[in-house]
Amino acid sequence: MMMTDEWMRVIDMAEELSDMLLRSEVVKTYQDAYARVYSNSDLRKKIIDFNKMKEQYEEVQRFGRYHPDYKVIMKEIRLQKRALDLREEVAALRLAENDVQSLLDEVGILIGNSVSEAVKVPAGDGAFTNSSCGGGCSSGGSCSC
Repeated sequence: MMMTDEWMRVIDMAEELSDMLLRSEVVKTYQDAYARVYSNSDLRKKIIDFNKMKEQYEEVQRFGRYHPDYKVIMKEIRLQKRALDLREEVAALRLAENDVQSLLDEVGILIGNSVSEAVKVPAGDGAFTNSSCGGGCSSGGSCSC
């Protein structure tokens, strides 16, 4: 494919949009929340431990109730997840992640609709949407979240 002036303008505009997103309050809030979580060495260790437990959980899931450590692993993963979920820093990071995802979804829908309302745009949940709900949930659209 040949790079034309039009393509270069589109790429430049995409980079400008990316810079605008990175300067947005939503992304700054996310970056601050991320830094609070991962600069806390105790919390970072708990996240690493939880990720190791997730690997054990996935192994147990292959065999289900027949795995010798099924009950222990199932209980421990729930306890670790709950402990992490109750941390204020983790909750703030999750909310900030959702806000960034919503912003990116809305931008994607706006760009898709500028081409055609029939264009399907990947949404934050991995599904495709044709934005028939009239905008994202946070934009006051009529979707049924």
